[in-house]
Amino acid sequence: MNSETKLRKAEIDDRDVIWGIIQQSIERRKQDGSTQWQNGYPNLGTVESDIAKGFGYVLTVDGEIAVYAALILNDEPAYSTIEGAWLSDREFVVVHRVAVDGKFAGQGMVKKLFDHIEDFTKSHGIQSIKVDTNYDNMTMLKILESKGYSYCGEVLLAGGMRKAYEKIII
Repeated sequence: MNSETKLRKAEIDDRDVIWGIIQQSIERRKQDGSTQWQNGYPNLGTVESDIAKGFGYVLTVDGEIAVYAALILNDEPAYSTIEGAWLSDREFVVVHRVAVDGKFAGQGMVKKLFDHIEDFTKSHGIQSIKVDTNYDNMTMLKILESKGYSYCGEVLLAGGMRKAYEKIII
């Protein structure tokens, strides 16, 4: 039986489920020995802000929220300064705050999320996707590599230096 996955905008009614998923992800990062997401970010206010601004998206599996991500169009001030070089300087989608419900962990949901994000990007006529992650987030680094993202350099965000990636879509 194939499950149906869909990407949709998060709604305020999804807030508590999303926050629960992010809390699980924070704990998993901690258990993995990562410093990422261990300083009070992201928090419930971050989720509420994402939803209010229209940045919050959820990947659902048969209607159940499995993954959360923020998709931001052309706006990540930290990306204006990179130690290295982006592949393009045109419009882009930024992917932030990817978090998977533990119930769906290890099932390839983040890869499916990135497939949906690529479709979303194409449908908006946007050229590329940019994303950053912590040096010690081995799971995300492997996913980005497997999905054809190119390492572009380092960017400085509030949590410190991050590895920056880009994929040209159209």
